[in-house]
Amino acid sequence: MRLRHEQWMARYGRVYGSANEKEARYQIFKDNAALVDSFNVAGDKPYKLGTNQFADLTNEEFRATRNRFKGHMCSAQQGPFRYENVTAVPTTMDWRKKGAVTPIKDQGQCVGAMEGITQLSTGKLVSLSEQELVDCDTKGEDQGCSGGLMDDAFKFIIANKGLTTEANYPYSAADGSCSASKEGNHAATIKGYEDVPTNSESALLKAVANQPISVAIDAGDSSFQLYESGIFTGECGTELDHGVTAVGYGDSGGMKYWLIKNSWGTQWGEEGYIRMQRDIPAKEGICGIAMQASYPTA
Repeated sequence: MRLRHEQWMARYGRVYGSANEKEARYQIFKDNAALVDSFNVAGDKPYKLGTNQFADLTNEEFRATRNRFKGHMCSAQQGPFRYENVTAVPTTMDWRKKGAVTPIKDQGQCVGAMEGITQLSTGKLVSLSEQELVDCDTKGEDQGCSGGLMDDAFKFIIANKGLTTEANYPYSAADGSCSASKEGNHAATIKGYEDVPTNSESALLKAVANQPISVAIDAGDSSFQLYESGIFTGECGTELDHGVTAVGYGDSGGMKYWLIKNSWGTQWGEEGYIRMQRDIPAKEGICGIAMQASYPTA
């Protein structure tokens, strides 16, 4: 197990500040590796776990550092839903194949759906600046790196009359001061945003059939932390703590799934993506995926 930890450290470039810290992290790694091994040996779920880049974090540490989304836990989604009357949708959808999804980033959660609608409306796929939201959208609930609400991010972009590119305003993984000169150089704009009706996977399907959608999920369980591949069926609840982008859906071996773009780099999951079970009995959807979905309009 110690050799396995050393190999893992080399793979992920992990360096510890002291022998004591290394030993403490090794004990956490050992516990997570045992969980991964026992889960995979059981083989009774359609997904596998792995000792990924989060394998030396306790679940509490993981949730504190990675999952900062603030959900409105009690409010129903309001307002118009432009896909309400859609009757026919493709049996599968993958917006990556249609050129509407930028490469996986190891960063924020709000710009994926906007990158998608920008490509669909202009034909140009541009990687937009998450850092501008972190630095400049601080007046309301978002408050930079302390987490945020995706609808509030859309409101900021509308009021700001756009968002600049990631190349112009790159990600630094920390709250900084808002750069007015960078912020003024808009690369993409949106006219508005709409919410998908709450607790309806069928409504979410209509939306994802037409554009990438921002969704909130409960990503706090250790099985999500250590997810490696396959169709994720839980464990998870509905305490929404993480924003991701639904970029498609499909069916594998008779099990329907959502195709979800995460923001934890390509070393997590299926090269940065996770497939999550679709059409489950619970109205909220797996991990609450149908509870608080929204999308920008061009």
